[in-house]
Amino acid sequence: MSLPLTHYPALSRPDLLAPPVTAALQALPWADQVRVAEIDPALADTAQFCEAYGLSLEESANCVVIAAKRGADVTYAACMITAATRADVNGLVRRHLGARKASFGPVDAITDMTGMEYGGITPVGLPDGWPILVDGLVAKAPSVVIGSGIRGSKLWLPGGLLAELPDAEVLPGLGI
Repeated sequence: MSLPLTHYPALSRPDLLAPPVTAALQALPWADQVRVAEIDPALADTAQFCEAYGLSLEESANCVVIAAKRGADVTYAACMITAATRADVNGLVRRHLGARKASFGPVDAITDMTGMEYGGITPVGLPDGWPILVDGLVAKAPSVVIGSGIRGSKLWLPGGLLAELPDAEVLPGLGI
C-alpha cells in the first residue's frame, strides 16, 4: 500500500520549497501548473520515494549536476533524466559542453552554490547561466516528479515545462 500524497499549488506552500525555487517559480509564467507535495525526508531518494509513494521510475526525473572541465575552467550543468535511466556524462554531456572531462559535481560545492539540499536539487532555481539539459523522454512526459530544493517535498509538473526554463535545452539521448 502506497503512502498518501496531498498536492498543493507550489507557490501556495513556500514552506515546502527551497528559497531559490520559490524565487524562480515566482518569475515563471507557468508556475500555476506546478504542484508540490510534502514527503518523508528519509524517503527523498528516488528509488525509495517511488516505492513508498507508488510511482514508477519513469514518472520521476532526476536532476544530476555535472562539473565539466576544460583546463582551469569548470562549467556546472544540470541533466534531467528519467529515474529509469542514467546520464551519458562521459559521452554526450562532455561533448555537448565542450569539456575534456565531465564528472558528478562535488556535493558540498553543489549544495553551497544552489542553496538546495542534496537529494532535493532541482533545475528550478539553479544559478543563472547553468545549462539545463533535458532528456527527450522527460520533455515529452505529461507529468514528472522532480525535487523541490529540499528533501521534504517533491514537485509535479508537465515535463515540457522543464525545457522552457532559462538556459534549458532538450538533448535527445541524454538518458541511457
